Amino acid sequence: MRFAAFCRRHCLYLAWFVSIIAVAGSLYLSEVLKYEPCKLCWFQRIFMYPQLFLLGIATYRGDKKIIPYVLPLSIIGGSISVYHYAEQKIPALSKVLPCTVGVPCNVDYVNLLGFITIPLMALTAFTLITILLWTGRKDTAEE
Repeated sequence: MRFAAFCRRHCLYLAWFVSIIAVAGSLYLSEVLKYEPCKLCWFQRIFMYPQLFLLGIATYRGDKKIIPYVLPLSIIGGSISVYHYAEQKIPALSKVLPCTVGVPCNVDYVNLLGFITIPLMALTAFTLITILLWTGRKDTAEE
């Protein structure tokens, strides 16, 4: 009970922290390690990067009214991550909509323990943000 109440009370801070880690990780992979993002990675970034700023401003202001506007970004980004991860792990999917420009979307730059890839890390971040904001949304409805 205490953990759930803590997450509900501090959902903006926690979701913002997750978005900071996700954006920093993606920038580290592309700018430091020089991993070129594929088309699906770019779409995931399109849905993650704004959350860094929106959640940061909402956290500063203590404004949970941002939650209904940020949740769709997280859900759509997570859906793209699910497809991207499936495309990496199910070879037949990469033939359905092949990446014709740049890095192929089924390339594994990172493959820890045989299943942890960049899209799975992105999916984890989107899922955590979605869960945190969904639980924090209950406090918004009461206000």
